[in-house]
Amino acid sequence: MKKITIRIFAIFCLATVLFTSCEKFLDINPLYTQDAENYFETPVDYERALTGAYDLLQSSFITVWIGEIASDNSIAGGESVSDTEGLHEIDNMTHDAVNNELRNVFRWNYAGVTRVNYIMENKNKLDFEGKDQIIAQAQLLRAYYYFELVKYFGDVPLVIDQRLGADEVTEISRTPQAEVYAQIESDLTAAAAVLDWTNPVKGRLTKGVALSLHGKALLYQNKFDEAAVILDRVIDEGPYDLIPNYEDLFSVINEGHAETIFDVEYSGAEGGSYGCLICLEGNAAPGFHGIRQYNGPVYGDGNSYNMPTEKLYNSYAAGDIRRDASVLDIDAFIAAQPNSSEITYAKGGGGHSGYYNNKYIKRQGEIGLPDNDLTSPVNYKVIRFADVLLMAAEAHNRASTPNDAKALAYLKRVRDRVNMPEITSGGSQLTQDIWDERLHELACEGHRFFDLVRTGQAATEIDGFQTGKHELFPIPQVEIDLTGGSWSQNANY
Repeated sequence: MKKITIRIFAIFCLATVLFTSCEKFLDINPLYTQDAENYFETPVDYERALTGAYDLLQSSFITVWIGEIASDNSIAGGESVSDTEGLHEIDNMTHDAVNNELRNVFRWNYAGVTRVNYIMENKNKLDFEGKDQIIAQAQLLRAYYYFELVKYFGDVPLVIDQRLGADEVTEISRTPQAEVYAQIESDLTAAAAVLDWTNPVKGRLTKGVALSLHGKALLYQNKFDEAAVILDRVIDEGPYDLIPNYEDLFSVINEGHAETIFDVEYSGAEGGSYGCLICLEGNAAPGFHGIRQYNGPVYGDGNSYNMPTEKLYNSYAAGDIRRDASVLDIDAFIAAQPNSSEITYAKGGGGHSGYYNNKYIKRQGEIGLPDNDLTSPVNYKVIRFADVLLMAAEAHNRASTPNDAKALAYLKRVRDRVNMPEITSGGSQLTQDIWDERLHELACEGHRFFDLVRTGQAATEIDGFQTGKHELFPIPQVEIDLTGGSWSQNANY
């Protein structure tokens, strides 16, 4: 693990608090006057380090891709099958330990862990008012980064509150995922005890985030009784509610609405390049999801990645407004326009379904600076209140003493918002109804693959999925090599 943190630091300008080409992460002025060992001398240093720890949340766009493309919801798309080849391998369930996208997931999340550990290693160096809030947010961020790692890779090296020297690399082994989850829960419990339900700084994490992520982590471990208790707290005590119009959930103009629990903040005010997607301040997903060579109203042109399937589109019940809010049928949209004959677009060679991700897509009026394929200001919603309601519904339904009445009440709130009829089932049928509701409520948001895996439905729903293998992604081979081969690979890779 040690070699990983050091290598990640080097790759992403993280080795010290000096960032050269990545100095935007921590704005030190003048540059090159402080190093890692004489940092944390003022409260501002802690604030800047925390901002640096937040910055790795920018990588969330990749979970929107993999969480959908690995599932039955989307195909990889793009210009060709060799363009972002790793996504096509994941789409076809042919991915192995040499996959750039999976390596990015591994590196970027460990970069986030390392930045948090740097803060925690120095948490006692200085006392000042508000430090407890900084430490709590740092712990919450670490829990999120480790949660991403464990849900992708299972057993992962667990390093807490320290940076490691290169000589220790072969001494660090993969930690059983149960122990990683225990650390995640510990960090989230500590964070929730300190943080308030709201934070005056836009994008900063809160008690609601800590509790919601804790409930989700428990759900992934099938700890339904505990999950129900914690998720009920979010519902009963938190300041959250469903907004009236489902179609308003993902627009820039409506950011910060009552349904938002955990948003990753993006800005369209700074450019970037394909050479370092993690360096972007904008959200890369909407541009990559955009309509290739599109010339027409409402939308902007893009790269036609992560294209929803006809199966997803047709799975919605008649009258469910979430279908068109989630999935854009491009030909039907064009046909409905008064100047349809003048609207054109192109199909990419990487696969074309005719459908586009209508939640995270480039729209006119939401376009950042050049290259605007990379600089969307659209935030990524990691957790929203509807997700919490459905997780709580599942937890109550699957608890040791099921409470289907409460599960149905939560399910009804979600369906009432989109004018869908009430569900009255119970037991295992209600479980399936809740899972189906998650599909339709959360489609195109990056949850589907992981929902299918944790609920045991993946082999049935995903073409090419091999039970005993594809529940986890492979540890990147380059990371195994950096340890001198001391880490085992996940089964059947």
